[in-house]
Amino acid sequence: MTIDVTYEATLKEVRTERGVLRYHEAGDGPPLLLLHGSGPGVTGWRNFRGNLGVFAEHFRTLVLEFPGFGVSDDFGGHPMVDALSAAVDFLDALDLQDVAVVGNSMGGMVGINMAIDHPERVNKLVTIGGIGKNIFSPGPGEGINLLMDFTDDPTRERLIAWLHSMVYDPALVTDELIEERWTQATEPGTLESARRMYSRAAFEAGMRAQAESDATPYWARMHKISAPVLLTWGRDDRVSPLDMSLLPMRTIPRAELHVFPQCGHWAMIEQKTAFDSAVLAFLRRKDTGAR
Repeated sequence: MTIDVTYEATLKEVRTERGVLRYHEAGDGPPLLLLHGSGPGVTGWRNFRGNLGVFAEHFRTLVLEFPGFGVSDDFGGHPMVDALSAAVDFLDALDLQDVAVVGNSMGGMVGINMAIDHPERVNKLVTIGGIGKNIFSPGPGEGINLLMDFTDDPTRERLIAWLHSMVYDPALVTDELIEERWTQATEPGTLESARRMYSRAAFEAGMRAQAESDATPYWARMHKISAPVLLTWGRDDRVSPLDMSLLPMRTIPRAELHVFPQCGHWAMIEQKTAFDSAVLAFLRRKDTGAR
């Protein structure tokens, strides 16, 4: 049976105490939660629309739209903090106790934190770039700097420069992609939310706060993750360079790493066939190791 994975057919919403969360749902089976990244004009649908039908053949696949990105309600706080709480609120609202998670970039960070703080909720985790800590490369990476440039001064030229930093193949940056990202990213509410996270002033203030805090950063707590983890990375990622994978690969007890050649930050888009194959094999594999 063919699964209808059009935007309209899969879009749903659920109300939480802080606002309405919208999401896309397709398929039956064990629940699989897909968490999108950050950046101008991003949505869960745009990150995972090409993968949803493949995963829906095996899983009840849920693509959550995080608050503050123009689809779900804006919770009003820092987008990363709101994303962390929204993911748990979403599982509670749908009465899902135990899910597999696939997270792109920021979504991977949300998944990592869920696996650390709510280990009973995450049975498997797949991350797509974006986690860990720069070991050899300077940080923040080129793509993050271009993202801050756009957020502070949103021009079409700066958006295009940022989009090119996300991919290995420049042909992926089509006029259609530019237009849909530009329309969403410059919507006043979405831009205001983005500036809470990626204006240069906000980003640098966050880095200073982390340096001065006594709290243990998430990357120093990854040894606490009990779930199996598949780290996926584009070899040519200019947002979160490949050396960032070394720390999670070494410290997460049950982690494995898959690196895609000729691939930037969007492995699920740029190496879609190989990504889908590797992730499905991991998610469907029966793991017998101790948790």
